[in-house]
Amino acid sequence: MDARPPPRRQQRLPVFSRYRPLPDAYDELFAASGRPHPAIADVVARLEALGGAELRARQRAADTLFLQSGVTFSVYSDNRGVEKIFPFDLIPRVIPGEEWRSLSRGLVQRMRALNLFLADIYGPQRILNDGVLPRDLVLASKGYLPQVHGIMPRGGVFVHVAGIDLVRDGDGRFLVLEDNLRCPSGVSYVLENRQMLKRILPGVFSPSGVYAVDAYPMQLSHALASLSPVAADDTRLVVLTPGPYNSAYFEHGFLARRMGSELVQGSDLFVHDKRVYVKTTRGPQPVHVIYRRIDDEFLDPAVFRSDSMLGVRGLFEAYAAGNVTLANALGNGVADDKAVYPFVPDMIRYYLGEEPLLGQVETFLCARDDHRRHVLANLDRMVVKAVDASGGYGMLMGPQAPTEERAEFAQRIEANPRGYIAQPRVELSTCPTLCENGIAPRRVDLRPYVITGHGGDPWVLPGGLTRVALREGSYVVNSSQGGGSKDTWVLGASNEEDT
Repeated sequence: MDARPPPRRQQRLPVFSRYRPLPDAYDELFAASGRPHPAIADVVARLEALGGAELRARQRAADTLFLQSGVTFSVYSDNRGVEKIFPFDLIPRVIPGEEWRSLSRGLVQRMRALNLFLADIYGPQRILNDGVLPRDLVLASKGYLPQVHGIMPRGGVFVHVAGIDLVRDGDGRFLVLEDNLRCPSGVSYVLENRQMLKRILPGVFSPSGVYAVDAYPMQLSHALASLSPVAADDTRLVVLTPGPYNSAYFEHGFLARRMGSELVQGSDLFVHDKRVYVKTTRGPQPVHVIYRRIDDEFLDPAVFRSDSMLGVRGLFEAYAAGNVTLANALGNGVADDKAVYPFVPDMIRYYLGEEPLLGQVETFLCARDDHRRHVLANLDRMVVKAVDASGGYGMLMGPQAPTEERAEFAQRIEANPRGYIAQPRVELSTCPTLCENGIAPRRVDLRPYVITGHGGDPWVLPGGLTRVALREGSYVVNSSQGGGSKDTWVLGASNEEDT
């Protein structure tokens, strides 16, 4: 008779049994009491049912699948190699449907006003003539292109694709942190993250009623075709990339495949008689819409940077003649200049006659003497940003920066006041994140994507890219600065709408 005791059943520890939200931050899944927010309690319960060991095993499986799939981005400053796997955390960020609908209305309002602003700035400039915005501040922006003045994009749409960065404050209110209206990136990770969650956590995802995101590529394709100079069915749409060394090259190829479009570089295109053509094995073929992922200054060496090897000579002339649609339009940088950002609520009131539905982070313009004095006296409480930088570069995180770094930024501000803005550090919301030593709160932001086509009626992708600061104590979520991403679930879809 076997006297050995029966094997002990391994105890399944709840996923969040030791999780504690940060005291001063809004947590995306849990209230201050430690209980889940009521609208998302069912999702939390399904995650709990997995058990901590199983969740970690599935995280490892997801990491392996992302590595095998080559879901990458590039970091130019890393001497160990530029290709990196974008870190992904398996615990989703969940937003109740009613909250999302309110947020979406605010994004639509904002995009309508920003499109009207761009049409005005490159046209009659009424908002400047009426003194609503400072003329010198706007026209001195590096993003303002005087060459574009008088050129109206087809349908009056300047911003075909926008990525609006949002944060929550300590009270849980969504605030706009900045607008990305030139070549916003990251949507490919939204789609890849969703596919991964559906595959790795089907029992958590399927019953949750989550709005689908996989319509984005076709929504973008249809919106761009609606603004083509020829009939939509006759339109040739290409995605113009700087090439494989660009940080978002994975995304360029991903979207081209999903839209059924050609991925091209500048050397694949040429202009003849103010019309754009792509070189193919069947000879030159006309191009009507270019979803370009190249910055303005590199698009046409005949008009902008003469040393650019990325663009197409004559492209500006074809665009001005209305023979090709560029998405996004030229000159959008003036609207997402961080020194112009504080005036977006004024734009909404001026162009739409409405009060802004979304709040913004308090912002100080270092170009203003009184603002600059306040910033310099409070650098230890400020986040200072270069007005034309992105990706977490050109930024001072004052509360965490050493004295020497704050002194260096003070000198930069004094030397170039127009080049910097400052904001009080917002206590970003947190979300439970699987870390080396367990599940811990990590700070997050959110980048929803807004598409605008013919008729100017914006469409908001349900969810967006949640970026997470993976380093303990960090407020910087950018992938180039060590951040990762999460899937973003918007609840409330019917069985026909979720996937």
